[in-house]
Amino acid sequence: MIQAIIFDLDGLLVNSEPLWRRAEAVVFSGLGIDLNDEELAATTGIRLDEVVRIRHREHPWSSPSLPTVEKAILDELEGLIRSDAGPTPGAVATVRFFAERGLPLAVASSSPLRVIEAQLRKLELLDAFAVLRSAEFEKLGKPYPGVYLSTAAALNVEPRLCLAFEDSLPGLIAAKAANMRAVAVPAHEFAAHPGFGVADLVLPSLEHWTDALWQRFCSGENFLVPRHL
Repeated sequence: MIQAIIFDLDGLLVNSEPLWRRAEAVVFSGLGIDLNDEELAATTGIRLDEVVRIRHREHPWSSPSLPTVEKAILDELEGLIRSDAGPTPGAVATVRFFAERGLPLAVASSSPLRVIEAQLRKLELLDAFAVLRSAEFEKLGKPYPGVYLSTAAALNVEPRLCLAFEDSLPGLIAAKAANMRAVAVPAHEFAAHPGFGVADLVLPSLEHWTDALWQRFCSGENFLVPRHL
């Protein structure tokens, strides 16, 4: 029943969400905007240009331009990726699990393509994926389903036959809106959010992915409440 696997990247495969927050904090602080951890976490999963627009609405600045601020954040982030990025628990094993079964794999991420490639290169997983798709090429980022629909099209697989893995609520909403089955792996601080109830399955980490769960998806079985494992 499932013919392709689509992964989010930041926070799901790579422990990069703290790096994004650090990069944003550095750049916005330089503009006189001091954001606390809760404020930085609130934009998890949202495309960077949209994040910068949000901050500009909240704390208007006259200069530099919004694209210049985006570039500064990406430049800061790439340095952090080179020094500090690593896989989340179970990430490499889960990618290999599906690769060994001959399924086409893709990344559908809010990150720009340059960041996607940098992170997968750091994890030595770049060659595992047939398709890399960034929401930077979509009219709207997650939670809109565009990046998932275009990823399925690039894989030449119907969205309903794709299984998506997501860690953020905007990403999960995007995958479900694209008519995909979805596994949510939320960060601990967000795990209790009721919005994750739309997922077909919620895992505490990718370390909990098993062949038994895969067989249930393959059989077309619906996961019954409780969905958290």
